[in-house]
Amino acid sequence: VQLQASGGGLVQAGGSLRLSCVTSGRTLSIDAMGWFRQAPGKEREFVAAIDWTGGNTVYTSSTKGRFTISRDNAKNTVYVQMNSLKPEDTAVYFCAAKLGTNYAYWGQGTQVTVSS
Repeated sequence: VQLQASGGGLVQAGGSLRLSCVTSGRTLSIDAMGWFRQAPGKEREFVAAIDWTGGNTVYTSSTKGRFTISRDNAKNTVYVQMNSLKPEDTAVYFCAAKLGTNYAYWGQGTQVTVSS
């Protein structure tokens, strides 16, 4: 499974961005897709996830209500729409594919910078 994330950039606080993650390869093996982020000097943290077939979603508390994860199975793509962005959302965002119980495959990351 290969993952290609895109859509990051520089935005002012209160603005919006939509990240995309295109998957290829053994996509039928994917059980769920997740987004994670890592800010400078901090550990990588979970942002949101979506079941690949059922569409159930889960969010971390800091993003719930502001971020929306979605997927387009026909395009093998997962998105995260990020609204009301805050400076503390600044991080490198990674998409990951979950096979079974583990996120086994990771994209290269896309930088999101939110200015105050």
